[in-house]
Amino acid sequence: MALLLDELRSADGAAEAGARAWHLAEAMYPLCRSLTGAGVRATLDLIETQGGLPLQRTEVPSGTPVHDWEVPLEWSVRDAWIADAAGRRVVDFRAHNLHLMSYSVPVRRQMTLEELQPHLHSLPERPDDIPYRTSYYREHWAFCLRHRDRERLGPGPYEVVVDSTLAPGHLTLAECVVPGQSDDEILVHTHVCHPSLANDNLAGIAVAVELARALGRSRPRHTWRFIFAPGTIGSLTWLALRPEVLPRVRAGLVLGLLGDGAPLQYKRSRRGDTLTDRAAAHVLAGIEGARLLDFEPYGYDERQYGAPGFDLPVGRLTRSVNGGYPEYHCSADDMTLLRPQALAGALQALARLAQVLDGNRRLLNLSPFGEPRLGKRGLYRSTGGHAPGAFEHALLWVLSQSDGVHDLLAIAERSRLPFETIETAAEALQQAGLLRDLAPGEPAPAFTIPGPQTPKGTPT
Repeated sequence: MALLLDELRSADGAAEAGARAWHLAEAMYPLCRSLTGAGVRATLDLIETQGGLPLQRTEVPSGTPVHDWEVPLEWSVRDAWIADAAGRRVVDFRAHNLHLMSYSVPVRRQMTLEELQPHLHSLPERPDDIPYRTSYYREHWAFCLRHRDRERLGPGPYEVVVDSTLAPGHLTLAECVVPGQSDDEILVHTHVCHPSLANDNLAGIAVAVELARALGRSRPRHTWRFIFAPGTIGSLTWLALRPEVLPRVRAGLVLGLLGDGAPLQYKRSRRGDTLTDRAAAHVLAGIEGARLLDFEPYGYDERQYGAPGFDLPVGRLTRSVNGGYPEYHCSADDMTLLRPQALAGALQALARLAQVLDGNRRLLNLSPFGEPRLGKRGLYRSTGGHAPGAFEHALLWVLSQSDGVHDLLAIAERSRLPFETIETAAEALQQAGLLRDLAPGEPAPAFTIPGPQTPKGTPT
């Protein structure tokens, strides 16, 4: 995996991947997505065809119990508009799918402006943008429009039409499983329910696709599972469907809002001290402007994976946070906001983070009584008197700390050397027969000091 992720970490490789991610987001942008329906399925189609990522889909029937929730009815919309007395559409779903509140029930009525006003949403502080609004779990309907257009509306009457259906159907989620050398898993989740919003969350989808494709061309240590599902109800549904996977989860990330110009930010898991948290802190320490955020029970699906009953080690990688940029949840979150270089930077960070999550392990020094001779194994320079170089320094740190208690990430943290350098040193020492892996949960064995060694000392 190291060479492949080195390629993603390079400026040229990341730029190519970032450009592909941007073009995939561009193709997905026009689709009207929601919790359920054709828009989600069409998005998954594009992930497979344009993104080149094979998916395993699951269709979960409406009404299926999901912990304290249930899978909602499937929503479909053919058209929606508000037309004035001359038949001119003053609000038109076909012009922009944010014009219709998601999950609006069907309606066909003649209304005055006074009657219509309670069903209109606009942003006085952003008069040229259309807000994004939903009503998933309460039967309601509404239109969203630019505040400037709302202020121009006359008294009416207006023809109001929502040509939609809410009917028994399915919630669709998809997974891509990259097999590893171990059944232990690392999760990557991204939400696929938002309509034409580029940063939230076409950026997360496109970045996840590129990372999954890259890992798929390797054979990682862990099995990596990428989950593409609608927000909240999607992750809860997956958690209900896959209880046998949960004990094998060693780390996890929720990806979202990764395409704007803000610095990278990592939101810690609920526990705050998991492998994912430690790995993110190590990687982001080397990225200018990057920040660590404490957990809070608001955000995206990290709060479902980290709920007390599951307590999975899942954090979130993002740039801006929910509500943390002016274009959030409105039509200004379009493809002009999405920057290929920001997607590339996220992929570079994820490549390093994946290296740490996948490569971290505990090792046991098989020659712990003093420093083994590295020169005769070709691991140390034959001429003495020199200070050790970075790689030789890493060899010594790994030998010193490989007591079955400290993992490679702990060694990197204490030595202040990059994880990649520590991991490379560990692999060299393993090939020389000086270290062995400890299985997850295997206790660190106690060292037994050997008896007298020959030649025997002579008293003086």
